Amino acid sequence: MRCPKCTSIDDKVIDSRISREGTTIRRRRECLECGHRFTTTETFVREGIVVLKRDGRREDFERDKLIRAIRVASHKRPIDAEQISMLAEDVIDVLETQYDSEIPSSAIGDAVMQHLRKIDQVAYVRFASVYKEFRDVSEFMQEIKTLDGKS
Repeated sequence: MRCPKCTSIDDKVIDSRISREGTTIRRRRECLECGHRFTTTETFVREGIVVLKRDGRREDFERDKLIRAIRVASHKRPIDAEQISMLAEDVIDVLETQYDSEIPSSAIGDAVMQHLRKIDQVAYVRFASVYKEFRDVSEFMQEIKTLDGKS
């Protein structure tokens, strides 16, 4: 692994930890050239998953795209990178049990909303506003009322 500071490829692993779900490994590394310490995350590659878009197009599933969408919804909220990664893994695991190789984008959005709703209501509403394509404030208000159980 290249050191992000000096770009040397000589490093040693100081610590390795497996995630709760056993789907990722977090490694703490130290560069043997400059002594800089950095963290890497390893996940297995999910091959052959295709997302069916609303307009009928098919596109390869990208875990990073899912994480970016969750990160945008969680911006300036008390949700750290590890929680976002775990949420993405949980969503993927749920979807893989329900679908074989093709997953509708709507199923991905619904699963993310379901998980975000439990973690952070503000991030949930932000994600819902993009996913459901809110057009005005009344749609925000309606979604917020569902959080309170009023609708």
